[in-house]
Amino acid sequence: MASTVFTPDRPALVRRLRAAGCVFAEDEADLLIAAADSAQSLTRLVDRRVAGLPLEHLLGWAEFCGRRIVVHPGVFVPRGRTAVLVDAAVAVAGAAPAVLDLCCGSGAAAVVLHERLAPRWLAAADIDPVAVACARRNLDPLGVPVYQGDLFDAVPATWRGRLDLVVANAPYVPTGAVASLPAEARLHEAPVALDGGADGLAVLRRVASGAAQWLAPGGHVAVEVSAGQAAALCAVFAAAGLHPSVVRDEEREATAVTARRPG
Repeated sequence: MASTVFTPDRPALVRRLRAAGCVFAEDEADLLIAAADSAQSLTRLVDRRVAGLPLEHLLGWAEFCGRRIVVHPGVFVPRGRTAVLVDAAVAVAGAAPAVLDLCCGSGAAAVVLHERLAPRWLAAADIDPVAVACARRNLDPLGVPVYQGDLFDAVPATWRGRLDLVVANAPYVPTGAVASLPAEARLHEAPVALDGGADGLAVLRRVASGAAQWLAPGGHVAVEVSAGQAAALCAVFAAAGLHPSVVRDEEREATAVTARRPG
């Protein structure tokens, strides 16, 4: 018996996605069609997308810096603006650096840094066990270890004072602003990946304090933050004995702060 040909009604699918508020309905329709193997599976995917589930969680991957990154349900989806953080980190890294990706989420930044920097040592860490499992799927094939724990506490102590680069896409949304985030983030990503405390800088203060101890002399830390928080964060880094600098990309509406340990 001949198999039934799967011929989705793309225009109708686009209309339904657009009506649900999907800004890039045409692109999403193509991705959902490609992910489905039958009309029934496509219907299930579209129903869940219209209900508000993140597209990346439905597909099982997110595009980041031209690469497909595995993304598990509940894990922070890498944003396009974080490419600015990665670019800033690469710009301050020396040759064959020892690199740590904190608050790694899916491990997206570490995947790109592995390719661009050819580090002599690279590891990632996150406090969320679901994120750690996801990051290991992306980083195990590269031989990059992923540790579970609270910031630097997760990392082997032998690297204390020896790191050349620390990258952290730590949470920086003020607690009071979490409720106003898009539902895709607020309802389907781990709160620990979003909530940065009263002013959004609670975790980043701890990153700054730890970086001052874990970086080698001349090493750098690079973090993502909002434009409105950059000045306050620079003051935090300076108080920790680091020399900060702001990187702003207006086109991508993204801000990163790098800071150097003297020496």
